[in-house]
Amino acid sequence: MDQIQVTRSSMPSIEEYNNEIRDLWDSHWLTNMGSKHMQFQGELENLLGVEHVALYCNGHLALENILEAVQLPKGGEIITSPFTFASTTHAIVRCGFTPVFCDIDPDTYTIDADKIEALITDKTVAIVPVHVYGNICNVEKIADIAKKHNLKVIYDAAHAFAVTYKGTNVANFGDASMFSFHATKVFNTIEGGAVCYHDDSLEQRLKDLKNFGIHNAEEVAFVGGNAKMNEFCAAMGICNLRHLDEEIKKRGAVVARYRELLGGVRGLKLCDAQEGVVTNYAYFPVVFDKDEFGADRDEVFHKLAENGICARKYFYPITTAFDCYKGRFDPADTPVALDISLRVLTLPLYADLALEDVDRICEIILSLTGR
Repeated sequence: MDQIQVTRSSMPSIEEYNNEIRDLWDSHWLTNMGSKHMQFQGELENLLGVEHVALYCNGHLALENILEAVQLPKGGEIITSPFTFASTTHAIVRCGFTPVFCDIDPDTYTIDADKIEALITDKTVAIVPVHVYGNICNVEKIADIAKKHNLKVIYDAAHAFAVTYKGTNVANFGDASMFSFHATKVFNTIEGGAVCYHDDSLEQRLKDLKNFGIHNAEEVAFVGGNAKMNEFCAAMGICNLRHLDEEIKKRGAVVARYRELLGGVRGLKLCDAQEGVVTNYAYFPVVFDKDEFGADRDEVFHKLAENGICARKYFYPITTAFDCYKGRFDPADTPVALDISLRVLTLPLYADLALEDVDRICEIILSLTGR
């Protein structure tokens, strides 16, 4: 029996992709903002309904670049969440800022907006909230707090591509949003990322940061790096955009089957749908209560693995518990995030996951219940 991975990359047919990249063999223009790059950028701006999109070789450098581009005072504090992928915290630290960690909402696992304001000091320069699993942050309350305290808001929206709230794409909230187009995401460009933003003045700064500060063949006006998306990745993005709605619909069917089989089971906590949110079904997290269910997260993880099924402890550990931050941050400062990280498991979820495989996954999980 084939192993079931926690995710599997969505890809167009090889014929479609070959057709998309065929003209690259004529132009020999493989990177440096070629025709595929510009086409993909325009298609994203139209899809997301934003003024500006800057494309990147990955989401992490996209986040680092936008943190630099908004010109925050160096050494300042940025309020964020520890319940996230390593990239979020690393980007803040690598850009010279001090992360201040806010706990998470126990239902959506996004930053608890009710706890943000108490963390604001005269050193606070920004908020970097994280949309999680396709759930979105309390964007309205965060906007009010940011306006009151004159703070920038940069969303880590790696999990939220194509998600809308009250009819508005999440790319429009805050001063900017970073998206990841990594192979494991709902939408991928093999590797890649993007920043969506509103401020016209950021366009040149972001270009400088991701292309060595080169303005023309004889002028280098800024000390920048290299974070450009190449033409092959852009072409993959163009192809995958054509199938995005279909992919999300298929993922939704998988989630519906999980909910049918696991919903209402004592000791299993599933995320409720958020009011006003049209999600992308990015992940399917289950939080286990051993006293109620009869088995803990790790026991379920190992039982699935014994049967060739790869689940993921995601996010575990929280970033404040990383070895590289030992002694610098205290995971106990965010008890909800710490607790969820010890009990959460994301189950396999991708567009082509057979419903029969979902049935088998759930049967194995339910076989561990103590009742």
